[in-house]
Amino acid sequence: MSKFYVTTPIYYINGEPHIGSAYPTLAADVLARYHRLKGDEVMFLTGSDEHGAKMAETAEKAGKTPQEFCDEMAAKFMECWDELDISNDDFIRTTSDRHKAGVIKFIEKLKENDAVYEGEYEGLYCQGCEAFLTERDLVNGECPIHRVKPQMISEKNYFFNLKKYLPEVKRMIDVDEIRILPESKKNEVLGLFKQDIGDFSISRSSVKWGIPLPWDESQVAYVWVDALTNYINALGYGSDDITKLEKFWPADVHILGKDILKFHCIYWPAMLIAAGLLTPKNLYVHGFFTVDGQKMGKSLGNVIDPFNLIKEFGADATRYLLLSQFPFGQDGDIKAAQFAIQYNSDLANGIGNFASRVTSMAEKYFEGVVPARDSELKNEVEKIWSEYEDSLEGFQVDQAIEAVKKLNQLGDGYVEKNKPWELAKTDVKRLAGVIYNLLELLRHLGVALWPIMPETSEKILRALGQDDFRQKDFVTLKVWGLLEPESKTNKNEPLFPRIQ
Repeated sequence: MSKFYVTTPIYYINGEPHIGSAYPTLAADVLARYHRLKGDEVMFLTGSDEHGAKMAETAEKAGKTPQEFCDEMAAKFMECWDELDISNDDFIRTTSDRHKAGVIKFIEKLKENDAVYEGEYEGLYCQGCEAFLTERDLVNGECPIHRVKPQMISEKNYFFNLKKYLPEVKRMIDVDEIRILPESKKNEVLGLFKQDIGDFSISRSSVKWGIPLPWDESQVAYVWVDALTNYINALGYGSDDITKLEKFWPADVHILGKDILKFHCIYWPAMLIAAGLLTPKNLYVHGFFTVDGQKMGKSLGNVIDPFNLIKEFGADATRYLLLSQFPFGQDGDIKAAQFAIQYNSDLANGIGNFASRVTSMAEKYFEGVVPARDSELKNEVEKIWSEYEDSLEGFQVDQAIEAVKKLNQLGDGYVEKNKPWELAKTDVKRLAGVIYNLLELLRHLGVALWPIMPETSEKILRALGQDDFRQKDFVTLKVWGLLEPESKTNKNEPLFPRIQ
């Protein structure tokens, strides 16, 4: 059995979940569900990044201890993922004992392998990024992401000897041993090697809310060595039981935002090499949302709350609407007012209407009994399956949604071309073939929808008497003609009621 290990970034939970964190989590969920459908053994990890000065400051403003605040916010994220039907196998928190044990072991391994040294650091520090910036990084003297002037700080730190490992990291990226996607992001990372990438600090003395270094408790582990190790700590690194680590590491794909590209694509592989561990196979870098042309921000009042979307459209529709906005890996603008329009066009009038129409015609003309097999649509459906699989093997979630839409459009076009309501009066034998093709196409649509809209998928397949579809292997599910003649179907209730 093949394995598939997919991760999201762990989210900095100093605020409630929004669509910027829901988006990569949904993409990872689609990939995890697809690989489960294929029969792979899947590990899907997400979690929360809970240390640092910014977190302690936010907690203090809320009148809580950092741990109390983190407990509350982590619960909100877990609730949101549950509402969105996210199927993560684990949720790791950086304040957990298992994570702390992994961080300590990892740092000790770096020190043991002469990859860590003590030094003095002076530089411009952005608390929002939890990173040092150079003058070249600034725009009008400010951090380009957080729009604030960084502080000049000086302190004793421990450093990771990044320069020692840069040639090997670059070589691995060049030859796709570490594959960075999309290709434009690989080029962006390779461009960073032309700059002076200095060694980086792995500890802080000025921050108290964190994991103390085992050999110097005046220092706590810096965010990038703390947070990044979550990907191995969740598998048991630092514990006595490394069964999952041996089974699932290296990660098949880390999904991450472009703001943390350098840390994941350069720092993380370098530290793994220094610690004697394998590097991730793929890193997929997604873009950023803007809302009506503006960056999301509380001050602008344009942060889109996933809970509100779920309340308005339902979990499955929210999944579809967020993932289909623009190509995965590119920046894109969301026009919130368009959500209802797209819901009606793609879901109410599209998938929902097709499912209802097909099962209603089967009920009307054949009392819900599946007619004899016919394979008129077989070749076209097989071609769309090929596009669907290629999309998800390449982590292109939006393209898989396009393939699903093609199945829907194929069905709608087939109905209009063959006009079953006229065949019912003139050619019952031909009508039987048409209805079989439509029912079998609907079954394929239901299977293809499962990674994207699991509840909708299960409703469609249940109406076709395919409740046990998860017990069948993927190769069988894609075969044309699996729907048995003489089996019984039920009429699909409206899956997506129109929004006025």
